[in-house]
Amino acid sequence: MRKRIKAIHAQNKGRYGYRRIVAQLRNEGYAINHKTVYRLMKEEGLKNVRRRCKYRSYKGEVGKTAPNRLKRNFNTKAPNRKWTTDVTQINIGMDKCYLSPILDMYNGEIVSYAISDHPDLKMVMDMLDRAYAKKRTWKRLVLHSD
Repeated sequence: MRKRIKAIHAQNKGRYGYRRIVAQLRNEGYAINHKTVYRLMKEEGLKNVRRRCKYRSYKGEVGKTAPNRLKRNFNTKAPNRKWTTDVTQINIGMDKCYLSPILDMYNGEIVSYAISDHPDLKMVMDMLDRAYAKKRTWKRLVLHSD
């Protein structure tokens, strides 16, 4: 029985805990108690990989909310008039990274971007510093973010 429990655990890359292993064994026709599987897994040192908590956006209001000047009108007749930005989570295996680009709504050009392990103020400030370093015209520029 120990060999079969180890095999199921390995086949599922350590993602199955004792409850799922019991269900798998019962589907295969074994009559086994969940406490027995739990004890055997503990004796063998088999632990399941715990799921990480998913990122949830911040609850409530954080600071002041700026007025919505674009009102979903993202079209523009000249470059560097309307920029949009957002933070996107990218899952890479068990890891995550965050991408924050600035897009010029005139032609869809990526003006600047930053990539980080954490969606924090430093990442956003790096992105804005890179955009500022390009010395574009800032007259009548609106930067829109959700």
